[in-house]
Amino acid sequence: MNYFNRHITKRIKEALKVSPIVFLNGARQAGKSTLVQTIAPEIGQDNHPAQYVSFDRPTQMAAASSAPEAFLTGFDLPLIIDEVQLVPELFRALKVVVDKARLTDKANANGQYLLTGSANILALPKLSDPLVGRMAIMTLYPFTAAEATHNNPGGLERILNMDFRGIDDRGLSIVDAIKRATFPEISLLDNDQRKTWFDGYITTILQRDVRQIAELDKMSVLPNLLRVLATRTGGLLNDSDISREVGLNSVTGKQYRNILKLMFLTFDVKPWFRNIGKRLVKSPKGYLLDTCMIAHLLDYNLEDIAQNKPELFGHLLENFVATELLKQLSNSALKAELYHFRTSDGKEVDFVIEKPDGSVFAIEVKKTELVNADDFKGIKVFQELTGNDFAGGIVLYAGKEVAPFGKNLWAVPFYVLW
Repeated sequence: MNYFNRHITKRIKEALKVSPIVFLNGARQAGKSTLVQTIAPEIGQDNHPAQYVSFDRPTQMAAASSAPEAFLTGFDLPLIIDEVQLVPELFRALKVVVDKARLTDKANANGQYLLTGSANILALPKLSDPLVGRMAIMTLYPFTAAEATHNNPGGLERILNMDFRGIDDRGLSIVDAIKRATFPEISLLDNDQRKTWFDGYITTILQRDVRQIAELDKMSVLPNLLRVLATRTGGLLNDSDISREVGLNSVTGKQYRNILKLMFLTFDVKPWFRNIGKRLVKSPKGYLLDTCMIAHLLDYNLEDIAQNKPELFGHLLENFVATELLKQLSNSALKAELYHFRTSDGKEVDFVIEKPDGSVFAIEVKKTELVNADDFKGIKVFQELTGNDFAGGIVLYAGKEVAPFGKNLWAVPFYVLW
């Protein structure tokens, strides 16, 4: 089986040089195990690959649970530990052994442990708190379209730099890009095989993995909640409405929705706002981590949606762009945050990327093959509000040509992403 280069690899190697522990979390089947085992020879020492242990193996898991510190000191370093969240006792022991290493040989204390996990450790403070200052945390998502088609990273950088020279679609349609930008195991499978895979994947996470990190009274609600969120992708999140639809009160519904985020099934895009004298919507928008999963949950295939359900396909395109931006931000060294923008009177921009210096970039998504000046209305409102902080804006669309629509305003084909 061909190995697909993961664009986050460089970041992981750089982090191991400056931190004792690197934690790579992400959705189950996103490719974490394959990635860390692939780079094990490169991060090893004295021509020996880093040792690899998986807590999917019951014996290793039992050994680590019963004597966590002895378990850690029983291996040569560097050590890779897969699915580490299954043994929470290990996190306190990691603090102890790392602190000892820093005292005895600080110069060689970095790059000793590479951990992976299928739950968002930042949402589990009992696990992450002991390792504050000792651990770099990164997230591996399913394939970007560029990863899945063996292309180099850089789509988001091109967008932010407004450098659209020399790009082409590489013969990949938007539907094909969505189908490829998914979990590695199904990126090349047909629709029937994907359906079988998704059935098993969702069942495994919602019936097995959730039980390992949370005690929920109404586990049976989770599949329906996930389906409801799929129908609302790209919409403002209203926990009262969502909870009512699945038969929960709003507090419990929000808790259950957060469990789906914790397991990397869904994610939120926060609202962008500043104290700039205009009323702005301050609700997040909700998306699913995998656009193909939305089609599965709604019992359609992507081709049918693209051909026969244009409104739904528009929502899926927005979800796809959201996931591409999320993945590419995670894979790169770009220090930026993803937001959306909406005013109380309905002016909106699908996505805003803000850098630490306060500069902002606007991205609007259109499913059509033609763009006109009206498609930039929301971006221009945002431009007026942000003044000198506005770095530029684009409308991503289904056409083939890059076209300027004003200073730092461009219509750009979707294929710039890959």
